[in-house]
Amino acid sequence: MRAPSANSSTLPEPIGLQISAPVEAKAATSAAAKFAAALQFSEKECHEIELTVSELASNLLKHGDGGTLQFIPLQQQNQHGIQIVSQNQSRSSADLERALTDGFSTRGTLGAGLGAINRFMDSVEFQPSARSGLRIVCRRWVRPDTGNLRERPLEFAAATRSWRLAAENGDAFVVQQWDGHALAGVIDGLGHGSGAQRAAMAARQYLEHHFDQPIDALFRGVERACRATRGVVMCVARFDLLRQTLQLAGIGNIEVRLLGSSAPFKFVIRRGVLGMASAPKPVVSQHAWTPECVLVMQSDGVKNNWQPDEVKSIPGNNPVLIAKHLLDRYGTMNDDSTVLVVKNRRRRGEQNLAA
Repeated sequence: MRAPSANSSTLPEPIGLQISAPVEAKAATSAAAKFAAALQFSEKECHEIELTVSELASNLLKHGDGGTLQFIPLQQQNQHGIQIVSQNQSRSSADLERALTDGFSTRGTLGAGLGAINRFMDSVEFQPSARSGLRIVCRRWVRPDTGNLRERPLEFAAATRSWRLAAENGDAFVVQQWDGHALAGVIDGLGHGSGAQRAAMAARQYLEHHFDQPIDALFRGVERACRATRGVVMCVARFDLLRQTLQLAGIGNIEVRLLGSSAPFKFVIRRGVLGMASAPKPVVSQHAWTPECVLVMQSDGVKNNWQPDEVKSIPGNNPVLIAKHLLDRYGTMNDDSTVLVVKNRRRRGEQNLAA
């Protein structure tokens, strides 16, 4: 269980550190861990923040004449976080943007270090200036607790099958619930086999690590995380159960259907591949999420010519049975195939999905 959140009166004061020698870089990583702990980050999160600061400090020493690091507490409603600011006098932002990809380095060495910053931080911004050099601003928020929910009002079910029943599945899905919210997504790595699986796992790991962030930020992070892979297409749904709304965004050919809604369903899927330089920004749409709604997301290994009546006829709109039915009847063996179904948990006396 996570410790209670820090309140505004107990937030640590901002810290500024000069980095010009390895001993100062080491001291900065230790200071970052203590700063994060004061903000009630978990032990694992503190370690990730420490690693981020270590990489930023190392970058200051390797690619310039040193610089400064700042740790600043953040507060947004009842959520707390940390802002880490790195300032130096050299290195182009274009190189650093590429170096956020695992496996890339401007010095001919493995670039996994800076890639970790994208994995661990919720946002990374570059602010170059001809006068003051390059400023890198990283932000990380304390994650909401997912293990001690009072209730889980949504039901999820997924059915997936690899290309020709191969050992590697290039599809993946993500499901996460936290207090009053939920995230669901389907990911399809390009092609099939180990390369597609590696791409899908990179995207899935990013979503699982940053699940509570806005949808556009999730797509930006996944795009960076997948640059060293063959790329993915992806659709993500974010549920706000208090407001009874659903946000959707997709890049590439992931099919989405919203059943049981009284309003017309208009969802814009943009063509492209996350991980490619030409990947477009997603269009985030918002929809009403009512008790009768059922959301179905499927990769292109599942044919989309099924009829809503097939789902409505399944007893209790059981999401497990819906996902299995669609995969068994419409999934192909010539591609990885995945169906993800989300619905509200039924309460006693409720009826099946309205016609």
